[in-house]
Amino acid sequence: MNTDPTAPSDPIVEDIEAAPVVAAAGPPQPTGENCGNCGAPLFGEHCYNCGQPDHGLVRHFSSVMGDFADTVLQIDTRLTRTLAPLLLRPGYLSREYFAGRRVRYVSPVRLFFFISVVAFFVAQWSVNANGGGRIVQMDKNSITSATTVEEVEHQRDAALKGMNVGEQAASNVPGVARDLDKAEAKLRKEADARIAEINAAKAAGKPPPDHSDPLTFGDNDKPWDPVTHPIKVDSLPDFANRWLNQLAGQTRGNLERIRQDPTVLLDAWLSAVPSTLFVLLPLFALLLKLAYFFKRRLYMEHFIVALHSHAFLCFALLLALVFSGMADVAPQKWLRAILDLAEAAIIVWMPIYLWLMQKRVYAQGWIMTTLKFWMIGTVYVVLLSLGAAVSLLVKLVWL
Repeated sequence: MNTDPTAPSDPIVEDIEAAPVVAAAGPPQPTGENCGNCGAPLFGEHCYNCGQPDHGLVRHFSSVMGDFADTVLQIDTRLTRTLAPLLLRPGYLSREYFAGRRVRYVSPVRLFFFISVVAFFVAQWSVNANGGGRIVQMDKNSITSATTVEEVEHQRDAALKGMNVGEQAASNVPGVARDLDKAEAKLRKEADARIAEINAAKAAGKPPPDHSDPLTFGDNDKPWDPVTHPIKVDSLPDFANRWLNQLAGQTRGNLERIRQDPTVLLDAWLSAVPSTLFVLLPLFALLLKLAYFFKRRLYMEHFIVALHSHAFLCFALLLALVFSGMADVAPQKWLRAILDLAEAAIIVWMPIYLWLMQKRVYAQGWIMTTLKFWMIGTVYVVLLSLGAAVSLLVKLVWL
């Protein structure tokens, strides 16, 4: 220490002298208990010798569930510190993670995993709830499988009568009348097309074409049959053709189930969407890596951005579903209007959020950010559409 009062002061020394003295923490003290596994004395919640935790499952159930929530879901103050910026502050969580401030927030992997599972669980429940209350449910194939003009007209008139009843019952629901008008026009078009098929077949002296089987193929559009009309690819071995016919049988059975209840397919497809997003996450991170190649960022940094952006999308979808469900049961018109406005605001906020997030995380100019956002978004929508199509085809076989 400099004792000469006339000597120039050293700011570093002054800072050190002004810094508060922090007492060094002493060594951990024994708890007075021994490890149940190796018998070593315990100095905390875990044995220093074998690593076994002091607390097992043989304790109060509330304590076990508390540990589960903290370990798996991280439901504590970290959750409240995470959800608000996730929804309202684009890019904030990613920048905090890169700055090393991680322990105060829910980890990106857990955040995306559980929000996506909850979101698509609510989506499935919403589909089932709305599907169970459908006003009109008609078998579209009743018209296309009719063999006479009289049958077609009878099926058409019965379906139109049911649609009129449904329109009267839901006259106060916005958008229902417009959707039913479109369904009526489509129904009339199908009926006219079937009548034309019947008349053409009658003029040619042939029976009208049968469209009742959901699985047909070949030049003559003949229904699939495992014996009389199986699938056979000459370039494939016998076991591969047998496997294709087995899949065809499963597909036809599932198509029959879907014909009876279309929500079965949508429900199954929604259950596969989270796994599809998990597959697309690395691809989205790769798109970010390519778009910002000269930023010299590690791939895992882009993966963190992908996790946070997908977690936001799932969270926004969850809120939109909640607002939509609340609007359906709201007793007052003004309350329904507010909930519909909140749902619309969430949907509009989603692309704006992602755009601002990309700008704040990568800190490029607005023009380059907008251009890259458009390019990445276009490619990702194509990949998402392909993933959804593949999931749909898979679910046609394995419902």
